[in-house]
Amino acid sequence: MLILGIDPGTRILGYSLLDTEGGRFRIEAMDVLYLKNIPDFKDRIRRIFDSTLRIIDSFHPDHLAIEAPFFGKNVQSMLKLGRAQGVAIAAALSRDLSYTEYEPSVIKQLVTGNGNASKEQVAAILRSIMGFDDSPRYLDATDALAVAYTCHMQLTNPMASLREELAPKTKKQKSRKKQWADFVEQNPDRIQ
Repeated sequence: MLILGIDPGTRILGYSLLDTEGGRFRIEAMDVLYLKNIPDFKDRIRRIFDSTLRIIDSFHPDHLAIEAPFFGKNVQSMLKLGRAQGVAIAAALSRDLSYTEYEPSVIKQLVTGNGNASKEQVAAILRSIMGFDDSPRYLDATDALAVAYTCHMQLTNPMASLREELAPKTKKQKSRKKQWADFVEQNPDRIQ
């Protein structure tokens, strides 16, 4: 199976093509689409669409794996990131390519065992798994490879998708039952 992995961005978009045939990994491509020098946002989005089509038409991947936008402090950045993701997905759909979206923490958890791992840690683990020598100039390319690797792992090992769900809850990740109990305790006048 040939998986196109995309780490969407409006300034730098990472992409990779991971061939997973026979249980071995072969990186067909791993690079970035550098968009910082395009001043108009509309032109950046168009370039993402056109470049994604070009990659699909050149390599004929079987599936697209794409990183989901993460919620950050800057809402405008998140919206722009969502647009970049959307046009990449639209390009894939225009070629009848199926896709799967992955949360950043799930990707990091699956690759490194730590949902809060740094880009450098993700790249180092992938380098050891896949044996590539040169680190790419931008870590967005290895992030795209991590998305493709995550897709492969979840397609071939469905239990891999449960790792994040089965991980012990941190204080920030209270269970729904605990959240409801806290609400009831703090708002007794609202419960009838």
